[in-house]
Amino acid sequence: MKNNKQQMIKDFTEMPVWQKAMDVAEKCFILSERLPKKEDYALTSQLRRSAESISANIAEGFGRRTAKDKSRFYDISRGSAFETKSHLIYGYRVKYFLESECLEIQNLIHEVVHDLNKITISLNKAQSSSKPQP
Repeated sequence: MKNNKQQMIKDFTEMPVWQKAMDVAEKCFILSERLPKKEDYALTSQLRRSAESISANIAEGFGRRTAKDKSRFYDISRGSAFETKSHLIYGYRVKYFLESECLEIQNLIHEVVHDLNKITISLNKAQSSSKPQP
């Protein structure tokens, strides 16, 4: 049995961070279902796309070969997580969403960002240790 968790994971769907990101996307989809029709091409679309982008970029990063490439996509995913949080805050401020709904999703987003930070730190350490020393 290998000690390195990343080597044990054979598919991005096995990554806990991807699973949490999918939970965020699903919850945002459900939350946005009751938005008014006038928001279809605005908040509804923006919230759904940014939320889905979190897991999509994790998946794409998983498929990349180099630590640098992987880290780049995990950083993009992190940016999408913050974008999603901003949309949730806006939706709450304009009275579309309840505070409790937003906080539940924001807590999940916080976990995703925390996990992504740990992954990218690990990748950056691996990348810098593989570089030849002067």
